[in-house]
Amino acid sequence: MSAGILYLHGFCSSPESWKATLLGDAMRARGLADRFFCPALSPVPNEAIAQAENILHSQNGPLTLIGSSLGGFYSTYLAEKHDLRAALINPAVVAPLSLNAYIGTQTNLHTGETFEFTAGHIEQLRALECSAITPERYLLLVETGDEVLDYRQAVARYAGCRQEIFPGGDHSFTRFPDLLPQLFEFCRL
Repeated sequence: MSAGILYLHGFCSSPESWKATLLGDAMRARGLADRFFCPALSPVPNEAIAQAENILHSQNGPLTLIGSSLGGFYSTYLAEKHDLRAALINPAVVAPLSLNAYIGTQTNLHTGETFEFTAGHIEQLRALECSAITPERYLLLVETGDEVLDYRQAVARYAGCRQEIFPGGDHSFTRFPDLLPQLFEFCRL
């Protein structure tokens, strides 16, 4: 079986995000629609990890993780646990700390569904933190204009990893379309 991609979206996002849609379209154009996975992740961290692991365990061929924002945090945990490669896009490096401000009712940006984000969810995120990473398994892509997360935290956390740091931009990672060829190369597609 050929290689594929498991894309993990960010907090309050969904498979309808512009990066997920663009990546899915590019995989279809390459004839690899059946090797692209992008689940609608649960807002409950343990459930989101279980969803991703169910996909990982169901595949015969290798999958590379691509994680955006909170999906980057999840991708780091999964890459270390399952010996996988991961491309991280403006990742949430200190998710338990940065998401603490979001405890309460949240609304999915794409579906409009509301959910309660709780202190218990923060504790689940703390349990997913990796004390050490394996630098050679990562590609870090950040834009310095990220208005949600401090890109310098990601640069420091993933020191020693392959890094691409772009001036300007924003949390959505505006250069994503231009970097698809580089992502496909990293994913060995």
